[in-house]
Amino acid sequence: MLQKAWVVVFVLAVVASFVSCGHNASHYVYATVPAASQLAVFREDPYSGVLTQLDTSPYSVGNGPQSAVVHPSGKYLYVANAGQGENDVSLFDINGDGTVSEVTPRTPVGTLPFLLAMDPAGNYLYVANALSNNISVFAIASSTGSLSAVTGSPFQINISPKSMALSPSGNFLYVSAPSSPSGIIAVFSVTAGVLSSTPIGITSTADNNPSSIAITPNGSYLYAANSTVTANSISIYCIAPCLNATIPGTLQGVSGSPLADPFQNPAALIVDPTGNYLYVANQGSSNIATYSITASTGFPVEVTDSPFGAEAHPSFLAIDPNGKYLFVGNQTGSAGIQAFGVSAGSLNSIATYSVGNTATSIAIQQ
Repeated sequence: MLQKAWVVVFVLAVVASFVSCGHNASHYVYATVPAASQLAVFREDPYSGVLTQLDTSPYSVGNGPQSAVVHPSGKYLYVANAGQGENDVSLFDINGDGTVSEVTPRTPVGTLPFLLAMDPAGNYLYVANALSNNISVFAIASSTGSLSAVTGSPFQINISPKSMALSPSGNFLYVSAPSSPSGIIAVFSVTAGVLSSTPIGITSTADNNPSSIAITPNGSYLYAANSTVTANSISIYCIAPCLNATIPGTLQGVSGSPLADPFQNPAALIVDPTGNYLYVANQGSSNIATYSITASTGFPVEVTDSPFGAEAHPSFLAIDPNGKYLFVGNQTGSAGIQAFGVSAGSLNSIATYSVGNTATSIAIQQ
């Protein structure tokens, strides 16, 4: 009997150790630095959020890298290179120690590729090309990470994309764009990576140049940052079917939207992996505001101790897969990446890490 009890205890200990290791495994953080045409790579300590730059970092990449995304498998990294005469996407193999190796040749795309998005299954890569007003879409080979254009790519959208987000289901692509007198968010249906020929819905925003959009993990709500001085607000939309919107994927403003931002120039926003909190980088106020998301309405309510001081001019946000750490890219002379610990929406500054020049995006290995 004692021997059986010992076996049970041993098995439970092994299971607990396995779960703990999976939850606390190291993640690697990849930051694009366009001015230097480099990729900075850090190891994230799972217990403290402290970043340590790898000895092999930074890596030389294509000219003017603007955006990066990691495949859900953690095996591949993609970088959009928007520099003059470049206009392509780099594929990197990610090694077990976080180091990367580029797989050539690079894949040509449209003009000024500056945004990347990937469906949760890792089947398709979407590239927003700002100057050619189109979206390039590629099927991803699961065994190699290589890219092949889907039928009809690139898809002409006839607007200049400013930000882009894919629904968690992968069935809808949302693209914000400047317009006058108000900006727009165009919704495209997606089937096996192929975009609908025209938007299934176009929604006006409270700003003529909406700077960022984000979607809750359950696909119920979309948020848009309205950053101009006259706007300074956050628009909140429910994603149909909801309220009076019946066409799946289309948007409807919720009651009370837009929410006035008491700070200046909300430049970027992100929803945490639980869908409970919305983080907003206010570039003009050099802070991060945190909002609790009301589950029944999607409406954000600022948490008690918000906002949290950031380095000057925060411009983009990234959050680790466990929702424990938030990373903020800023546009100060020191050009740093600031790390925060997260607890129930409250932020605690950990450290700021220099990357030499202004970073434009962060991708985190899942």
